[in-house]
Amino acid sequence: MEERGQRPEHLHQTRASLGEWGWLWARSLPAVLSPAAEPADPGWAMKVLLLTGLGALFFSYYWDDNFDPASLQGARVLLTGASAGVGEELAYHYARLGSHLVLTAHTEAFLQKVVGNCRKLGAPKVFFIAADMASPEVPERVVQFALDKLGGLDYLVLNHLGATPAGTRSRSVQATRWLLQVNFLSYVQLTSLALPSLTDGKGSLVVVSSLLGPVPTSFSTPYSAAKFALDGFFGSLRRELDVQDVNVAITMCVLGLRDRASTAEGVRGVSRAKAAPGPKAALAVIRGGATRAPGVFYPWRFHLLCLLRGWLPHPRAWFIRQELNVTAAAAA
Repeated sequence: MEERGQRPEHLHQTRASLGEWGWLWARSLPAVLSPAAEPADPGWAMKVLLLTGLGALFFSYYWDDNFDPASLQGARVLLTGASAGVGEELAYHYARLGSHLVLTAHTEAFLQKVVGNCRKLGAPKVFFIAADMASPEVPERVVQFALDKLGGLDYLVLNHLGATPAGTRSRSVQATRWLLQVNFLSYVQLTSLALPSLTDGKGSLVVVSSLLGPVPTSFSTPYSAAKFALDGFFGSLRRELDVQDVNVAITMCVLGLRDRASTAEGVRGVSRAKAAPGPKAALAVIRGGATRAPGVFYPWRFHLLCLLRGWLPHPRAWFIRQELNVTAAAAA
């Protein structure tokens, strides 16, 4: 016989296996569900209800998949930054799904390779236009080209990315101005020019951003400024479209480190973060855009980090050092 007040050994083992929250739920469940059981502590009952609600939200957000690949067959897509990394993989996914494509990026030779691969993968129509988004007059030329070739747009996928130009300090005015033009102002220009066509077709804006938009980090001030600007601009635009009953969806995509050689080289020895696989990240972006989701987080844990920022707006330096080589970053 076990002594009164002493926990049986199997209960100790159960608590260890379930963890503190699982044990809390298991201990409270009989009291909550069984009317014949002793009344549960109201505090325990509230915690169980809270955990149940959070669990339901989590599963509905990540497991409610209503993506229909057929919805992208024949869709007219303008994709920027299509020559490498996630942008290249986006082009290949859209090609397999039968979308009509206009691809743009800085380097024509890389674009030609991607266009050839898209045709092999089954894209019915695919065109390209080499363009440098650092030039303010370029976005108008790109959008007009897409409208002329496709007759309209169903998706505008903004994915192009500019890193700090070589030979400039990361926080210099010159570098900041350049980054804002490529990573923010050109997004605004492209959106403004494409919005009438997207409105006519009840289309979608898909904005590929990064974790540095909602969550700032060290030694990336101009880049973070551009990404925060994207978050503010498209968040405000979404509200404007809602109150005006304009049926254009905006999907903000928060991705991890880009899976491309230039990105890996740029953070070598500075960040310990691992790059997200390009094909998987691209597929998450396409699913989010096609289902008109307000947000996409890849990897999914980035959603938790964004939520935590509201609770812990000023993280301790210890946490930052776990992902960053501070000495190397400061010397860059």
